[in-house]
Formats: sequence, C-alpha cells, structure tokens
Amino acid sequence: MTLVLATRNPGKISEIRALLPGVRVVPAASFPGCPEPEETGRTFEENALIKARAVSRYTGRTALADDSGLEVDALDGSPGVYSARYAGTDATDQDNMRRLLDALDGISAADRTARFRCVVAVVVPDGRSWTAEGTCEGRILMAPRGDAGFGYDPLFAPTGYENTFAELDAGVKNRISHRALALGRIADVLKSLADLPD
Repeated sequence: MTLVLATRNPGKISEIRALLPGVRVVPAASFPGCPEPEETGRTFEENALIKARAVSRYTGRTALADDSGLEVDALDGSPGVYSARYAGTDATDQDNMRRLLDALDGISAADRTARFRCVVAVVVPDGRSWTAEGTCEGRILMAPRGDAGFGYDPLFAPTGYENTFAELDAGVKNRISHRALALGRIADVLKSLADLPD
C-alpha cells in the first residue's frame, strides 16, 4: 500500500519509514501544493486528524499523520501540543531545548519526570479515520547528550535507560518509542487497508 505522510519533518519521515517496513511511504511534499494545515487542535489527536484529513482530501490517497510532543510533569504537562513551537513559531530544536532547560532551572533530577506522547491518525479518501496513541516515560536531563534523533531527543532518557534517545541505537529507539508504540497499535488498521486501491 501507499501512505502519504502528513509531515515535512525529515526526522519523522525517516522514523516512520523504518517502523513501517513493506509500506510505501510518500511525504506530502511529493504532491505540489499539498497543504500544511495549521495545528489548531487542543490535543495531539485533534492535530493528527486535522493534518491527515487535509492531506488525504488533497491527494485522494490514504494519509497518515502523527502529532507528538513532550509532557513534563514539573511544568504541568508543558510543552505538550506546543512542543515543536515552544520557543516560537520558527524555533529550532536547539531553541526549544534551551527554553525547556530554562523553564526547569532549579528543578532537581528526581523531579524532571516526563513522557513523549504520540497520536497517529490514518484517514482514507472516503473520510473514515482511525487513531492510536503511544507514550514513553522518562526524564529530562540537565544538559543535552547525543547527536542522533531530533527534537528533544538529546534531553530525554527513557525509563530503564541511561542513554538519551539521541544516544540510543536507532533499533532500540524504534522498539520503545512513543511513535513505535502508536504505529504498532494502528498496524491492524493498516493491514486491513492494504488491499484497498490507492
């Protein structure tokens, strides 16, 4: 089957391709003029559906969108749905990590518990939709470590590991991550759609 990914984030595209072997994954950018809808939802699920619906409607194909972010307990769940733009609409990963560290200044290591949350949405051209969620618990470090991954990966050490997502082998991350869990939970939907014309 062919899935159009409703993202232009190269890190997400690479991870989703690795997590969906046997599925032809095409970025939305492959379709000239494909919209990048504003993420106006209040939850990850709402934002994932907004993106998947817009891309499926435009391309006439089955679309998959992921909306994910970091929830830090000491910050009452922030940055949450604003993770990608925590330091502003044009913020880089470095900008966002810097703002997060500033917000956690003075917070002890024991109180830096957090989780990555991901919701994936699949929408077919007739409008039907499905969603699934995955979370990965962990903690925020005092300083970034590692140069793999993207987003907040250099600051996030998953529970049970000393290494950050940016230090872990990609195979390990792709087994335990929030995105891997969410995609695993929607795998049966993708299998059921595999025989549909696209």
